[in-house]
Amino acid sequence: MAREALKGLGLQRGELSILLVDDCEMTSLNREFMGRDGTTDVLSFPMQSEDFGDEIPCILGDVVISVEKAYKEAKKKVVSLESELALLLTHGILHLVGFEHDKDEDELLMKREEERLLSIMNDKKLIA
Repeated sequence: MAREALKGLGLQRGELSILLVDDCEMTSLNREFMGRDGTTDVLSFPMQSEDFGDEIPCILGDVVISVEKAYKEAKKKVVSLESELALLLTHGILHLVGFEHDKDEDELLMKREEERLLSIMNDKKLIA
């Protein structure tokens, strides 16, 4: 799924790590790195920031997903866990390459790009 998302973004080369955690671990990461209490579904840690600049252009960063939170959301939305994980992975990857959703127009653009990439994954039968 990550490979197809990167290809869909026009990135033929790129490296990222994907960490699957539970809500307890995600709560700790959210507090430590985002300064927020409670869990969240996905966190992204881009390497292409001011701290790293262009020193390592192929390393995109890290995507951390709470499988526990994804499972709860999938049940609520009545979708498969795999579909929810694909959405969260895609969302996280978009953050790694610079997409944000601070403003309404940014959120709309990011949502469209998520849908486009998920459609590619669906067409390739990567999501059940």
